[in-house]
Amino acid sequence: MTPRGWITRVAAAVLCGFSGVSLAGDAPLPTLDLSVGMYRVQAEVAHTPETLQRGLMFRTELGQQQGMLFLFGSHGTQCMWMRNTLIPLAVAFLRDDGTIVNIAEMQPKTEDSHCSSEPVAAALEMNAGWFAQRGIKPGTRIHGMPTRY
Repeated sequence: MTPRGWITRVAAAVLCGFSGVSLAGDAPLPTLDLSVGMYRVQAEVAHTPETLQRGLMFRTELGQQQGMLFLFGSHGTQCMWMRNTLIPLAVAFLRDDGTIVNIAEMQPKTEDSHCSSEPVAAALEMNAGWFAQRGIKPGTRIHGMPTRY
């Protein structure tokens, strides 16, 4: 399946029953229920140019089991920064099967680049320290990701 097909599957799944809870007060984004071992995550899905660019900017809090899944639509070295992001975050860059490639801790209001160590098409942002506090490292698989195959 092409990257565009992957995004289409997410959009179709949204129409078939994903909840639309927004962590901000904006228009609701689709959400996915993900799992990492015994941990559950409710992840908003950023998949349009606008939502990918905005991410978690301007938010003052993020629930302990909430995050944002970025679906970039194509493979490449993906980089994140924290301009206008008010809370510290951790980002896990993900292979198509949900396996974590690398994790970066990010400080608020910075323009430092945090990049994937290999080409990826997805990333998951959580509160800073979330992955480390749970012993989640590169090689761990996140379940519930949209599949590309």
